[in-house]
Amino acid sequence: MPFPPPRLIRAFDRFNAAHPWSHNAHYHRWLLRQLPRRFGRALDVGSGTGDLALLLAGRARDEVVGIDADPRVVERAREAAAGFPRVRFEIAEAPRGLPAGPFAVVTCVAALHHLPCGEALAAFRDRLAPGGTLVVVGLARSAGRRDRARDLLVPLLNVAVGWWKTRGRRVPRPASMTAPTREPRMTLDEIAAEAGRTLPGARLRRRLFWRYTLVWRSPADRRAV
Repeated sequence: MPFPPPRLIRAFDRFNAAHPWSHNAHYHRWLLRQLPRRFGRALDVGSGTGDLALLLAGRARDEVVGIDADPRVVERAREAAAGFPRVRFEIAEAPRGLPAGPFAVVTCVAALHHLPCGEALAAFRDRLAPGGTLVVVGLARSAGRRDRARDLLVPLLNVAVGWWKTRGRRVPRPASMTAPTREPRMTLDEIAAEAGRTLPGARLRRRLFWRYTLVWRSPADRRAV
């Protein structure tokens, strides 16, 4: 019999539909802790409805640019940013449609698995100013016993966190969770190998809730592209 059994998977799905919470937003506070207290221009790739870009605006001395390929979510983000004159959102395809740098900060949350990994990481690197910071929160395909064991435990923790965050009440699905999704194709080992070639010294870690994180700081003496 497969585990978890299909009946249990359906029960998890019903619970999650009634008590939704954003796994991506869960990592926003962690992401901000990886950044300086104040920085210059910032770029958020796959900005969705703009939640993270608006948080970055609280730290940025200069403009914050969010890009997303979906015109509908970009319009929502622009509406949410009406009171933030230094935040702008563009409809653009990454990695080739990224705006010109340099940026002190580049972030990418739950979007890298939609993109050609090596090309995207190189484009992020090339947009960074010397001494700048790249932070990725991504999804990887499970592979091996370690990942499968984790996959058995995380749904239970997901239910517990969903109950806590929604205080046990049924709530509507947040707008930030309505974007199209895609299953990741690369394993964490494959992503680590690509990052090693493109971003020497990058810190890559497995995380809960089917996520990993990557942090890379551009050398201060590196020439901006």
